[in-house]
Amino acid sequence: MSSEQDGPLTIPPGQYPNHMLREIYEQPLAIRETIRQNVADDVIFSNSLQPIEKALFAFKKIIIAASGSSRNAGLAGEIMMEDLAGVAVDVEYASEYCYRSTHSDTDPIVVVITQSGETADTTAAQREALNRGAKTVAISNVAGSTISREASANLQTCAGLEKAIPATKSFTSQLTMLYLLALFLARQRGRITAEVTRTHLNFLAELPRHIEKYLPSWDAQASGAARAFQQGRTFMFLGRGVHYAIAREGSLKLKEISYVQAEGLPAGELRHGSNALVDENLVVVVLATRDAADPDSVLRYQKTVAVLEYVKSRGGKSIAIATEGDREVTTVADRTIFVPPATELLLPILEVVPLQLFAYHYAVLNGCDVDRPRNLVKSVITE
Repeated sequence: MSSEQDGPLTIPPGQYPNHMLREIYEQPLAIRETIRQNVADDVIFSNSLQPIEKALFAFKKIIIAASGSSRNAGLAGEIMMEDLAGVAVDVEYASEYCYRSTHSDTDPIVVVITQSGETADTTAAQREALNRGAKTVAISNVAGSTISREASANLQTCAGLEKAIPATKSFTSQLTMLYLLALFLARQRGRITAEVTRTHLNFLAELPRHIEKYLPSWDAQASGAARAFQQGRTFMFLGRGVHYAIAREGSLKLKEISYVQAEGLPAGELRHGSNALVDENLVVVVLATRDAADPDSVLRYQKTVAVLEYVKSRGGKSIAIATEGDREVTTVADRTIFVPPATELLLPILEVVPLQLFAYHYAVLNGCDVDRPRNLVKSVITE
């Protein structure tokens, strides 16, 4: 299994002007390797979760504890696990977990997520969970890290070394791992058959190829959108359902490398106060993708288009991430970046990449150091 010290995913130096852009382009490799190391002959995880086998049959709830981008991945994982496996999931800020009431009556499994495996808040959350008698599952990108050593069971992402401070390939690898965990739980609980599991795995395995194909056009379109809104200083990112997690991640990427105000909200919450901000100076970035085979996804999409129409009617500027072939969105958004069709729960892995590229180009245009943003460190090892 690859660790951060391995080098098989590295693109030759000199091809990219900085680590962040290189790592954005390495995402197909990182996702592919994460799948390869965790799935064999349609068997997910093999023996990785064997140390908590009894807990897997007895737990009543999953609690996800994480910080920053890892928590945004956890928010997407919450919906993946609830929708596919039918389990109750709560997502906690790792920094708040230790100060919340105990969960002695819920028999949870606590999933902790951290790229480095050394994040202080997340390590502390895991130790508190273990003290409370819970079993833990650590999702980390570094073999032998503190959180991995102390966990009840480990799931290893295989993104390779991530040198830029902003999380990109580690984030999509976490989404991939959480999707695999959702499928594992769904299969174990009898919610899906082996054949349906295989179909989901095939869809997942296609994503790296799609990302490789679309990366050049996403790069160009994101660069154009960044130039169009280079003078913008206030951004709002909106998404419904599983896409809310990606709205939060898109806003986090932009503010951590560009130092501008950006906020991620559920799209339906816009009219509950935040619409007071909508004017010609606000840029609204909207996740408006859809899975045409999923009626719930289509309904969410229709409501999201209505939000775009509202923003336009109030003089706001908008960028939409939409599904290829959608012409309705282009009539109401100032800029549209298309992603290929995918199932609802896999769309987040596709749609976050153009948002990463938008943040990247906006930061570069405004003279920011994308690899080493001010005040930031790769791993927050002090509380």
